[in-house]
Amino acid sequence: MTNKIIAIQGNHPSKLNPKTDTSIFLANEIQKKRYKIFYYDPKNLSVIGSKVIAKGFFIKFNYNNKKFYKILKKQKLDLVRCKFILIRQDPPFNMEYISTTYILEKIKNKVKIINNPTSIRNISEKLYSIKYKKFMPSTIFTQNIEEIKSFFKKNKYVILKPIHSFSGNEIHLLSKFSLDFIKKFIKKHNYIMCQKYLSKISKGDKRVFLINGKVCGVISRVPKRGSYLSNMSKGAIAKNAQLTKLEKKISKIIAKDLKKEQIYFAGIDFIDQKLNGDINITSPTGLKTLYDISKINHAKTFWKDLKA
Repeated sequence: MTNKIIAIQGNHPSKLNPKTDTSIFLANEIQKKRYKIFYYDPKNLSVIGSKVIAKGFFIKFNYNNKKFYKILKKQKLDLVRCKFILIRQDPPFNMEYISTTYILEKIKNKVKIINNPTSIRNISEKLYSIKYKKFMPSTIFTQNIEEIKSFFKKNKYVILKPIHSFSGNEIHLLSKFSLDFIKKFIKKHNYIMCQKYLSKISKGDKRVFLINGKVCGVISRVPKRGSYLSNMSKGAIAKNAQLTKLEKKISKIIAKDLKKEQIYFAGIDFIDQKLNGDINITSPTGLKTLYDISKINHAKTFWKDLKA
């Protein structure tokens, strides 16, 4: 019989913000059903003999304490003992990340892993959006300088994004074409995403939560004054929001597609009713924020649909 253990592969809890972190929010909810939480860093995942072993610790979360977590016991754990494994570390999507998906792939038929390690390796968070380009602002994916120059000439204001970054890091608004800057940007990131700038980002974007093929909730994230970044980690303020008819339609299409791809939990974003091209599947965030501003608890939805 499977033990009541939930393993979380993620960044060390000391690096997390309990006020906004979704991993803690999910863990805190399942603790109420007497599940034990085992936490480990991706670098501490190994294959020993025929077993997938993680070196980590059992942990207890408590929002009421100043120090929101307590490490109970450090140990190595054979991960097939778990009922669920949550892949929750931040990108970047680098070779360490890819290697962990290959390792976890070995036990995905013995333990439910969220999201499926094969799927998150095969689905690029930004490149996957190519199939939804008709719902997006004008966008290209390239490392060709002439293509970027032509795109800028046509659109005047352009957002540049590294394909494998996260949380608004390394995103730039190009309002004047600079060949030197573009060369350095491409040299550092290789393929990049270039997208027509939407000025209504100043009024906020919409983060939509997709769980098990269903559209479950939405918040608006308004950038701080003078910023074009709607990430909470960049100072954006969350507000309640509702989806338009068009946004609901697009969200349902993507939710259905992702469920077929064995992606259980995802987040997508809209700006001015246009999909911004980030299909967040590696470590979607925002459930805690949604709860704080609306008292809607989709951590319960998350675990209920898993029959935990």
